[in-house]
Amino acid sequence: MKSTDLRPGMAIKLSGAIYVITQFQHVTPGNLRAFVSLKLKRVPDGTTIEQRLRSGEEVEQVNLDRRQVEYLYSDNQGHVFMDNETYDQITLMKDMVGDAMLYLKPNTTLSILFAEGQPVMVELPKTVDLRVTDTPPAIKGATATNQPKEATLETGLKTRVPPFIEIGEQVRVSTEDGSYLSRA
Repeated sequence: MKSTDLRPGMAIKLSGAIYVITQFQHVTPGNLRAFVSLKLKRVPDGTTIEQRLRSGEEVEQVNLDRRQVEYLYSDNQGHVFMDNETYDQITLMKDMVGDAMLYLKPNTTLSILFAEGQPVMVELPKTVDLRVTDTPPAIKGATATNQPKEATLETGLKTRVPPFIEIGEQVRVSTEDGSYLSRA
């Protein structure tokens, strides 16, 4: 497959390792040759790298099976997910899921990527709705400037929210960077 045909979410093999493309940009500078800039996540450990390929360079594509699953619970063996089609339970180790658990509460639907029948990576939805469990109260009359305040959400995630958000409210959070988006 040519490097210009790559898109985010595809998997490729570079120097013997499998990577999932998280960002893709085709750059055509005025007097230089065009190139493709990729942000890649290595499948087994989640390490992120940036790679630059020549425009039209051949890349080996890897077919990944993407299955919709539902997060059920966590125990000392790992995190348990249920396949939405077959109802099979899949247990993933804590190091494979990593920081994704900060965005997951029970019954959250997400995708798991499989390569050759083995789970290799967790793919979160773009946004999640979480309840605020702890945040300092708003300062009365401090409306001149919008100073965000620290908030702890029900999964343990800490993020910055506007001053009008109070304990118990549902907020929508981006799973890419953990930032507050809106009230849910």
